[in-house]
Amino acid sequence: MTDYYRDQSQPPPPTDPYSTAYGTGAWPPPPQQAAAGSRARARRPVALLVAVAIVAAAVGGGASALVDRFTGDGGGTDGTGVAGTNVARSSTGTVAGVAQAVSPSIVEIRAETASGQSTGSGVIITGDGEIVTNNHVLSGADAVKVRLSDGRTYTADVVGTAPDKDLALVKLRGASGLKAAALGDSDQLKVGEEVVAIGSPEGLTGTVTSGIVSALDRDVTVAKEPGPGQGRQPDGEWPFEFGGQQFNGDTGDSKTTYKAIQTDASLNPGNSGGALINMSGQIVGINSAMYSPSASNGSTAGSVGLGFAIPVDTVKGVLDDLRSGG
Repeated sequence: MTDYYRDQSQPPPPTDPYSTAYGTGAWPPPPQQAAAGSRARARRPVALLVAVAIVAAAVGGGASALVDRFTGDGGGTDGTGVAGTNVARSSTGTVAGVAQAVSPSIVEIRAETASGQSTGSGVIITGDGEIVTNNHVLSGADAVKVRLSDGRTYTADVVGTAPDKDLALVKLRGASGLKAAALGDSDQLKVGEEVVAIGSPEGLTGTVTSGIVSALDRDVTVAKEPGPGQGRQPDGEWPFEFGGQQFNGDTGDSKTTYKAIQTDASLNPGNSGGALINMSGQIVGINSAMYSPSASNGSTAGSVGLGFAIPVDTVKGVLDDLRSGG
């Protein structure tokens, strides 16, 4: 046999494809080296499949997160809530979630007057029983009783009033550990934004309705104090003026005008002083006026989606004055 390494006249042997991989010029490669090569080749597709699976899982998780973000369905058990409420992330943005979170902070107010009793609503703003409501809910009251969402009843004292803003502050006697509502930012509201109203229309405590913000900065005029022929009507409605027209009776000479949020959430007598809430569970307004046509003028009585609320930023602006006695 001709020895290639001794006889340089012979052509070189064919290039060995395994020489680089195994570091030898032997052809064919030894059996143990061939087996090692097979295992090396087998590992590459497996490693590639694992990497692809990891990438797919990451993409799938990201897509799921995006779906959750835009549908509002957290689908988890994270109970982290909005500040001041117990709205969990999984329920934020739903009427049911907002109602569950904020209802414990809404109360029914009964004002005893010389002419009888009137019913309104209020919003708890501190754990020891400070409650914001409308001035007209308490106007002329000799005594004030407040019923919480759990049925407990307290006597309340009027701390301060702001008739020019149709706002008032009362304080429960001997209360503690109450669920205070979170006050939001009404300047951030947009027309068309969904809102929830909670109050005690016709004495039906904890009634929840929903709708949208219909308009902003509406000029609404209400009576400051009841006078002869003015003030609260026998059916509990409070007269107001809007767009040059009078609703629910005569506002009289003593009246005030404020900028209001208009909403189509159903409001009825007794909702006054209750909460208008955004979908994050924050109070954005105090419901104050609603048009409810009466049978006497040929219309069907009831809510017609024309309600108004005092912006919560107005409430925050006068809160210190109310606490100091108004």
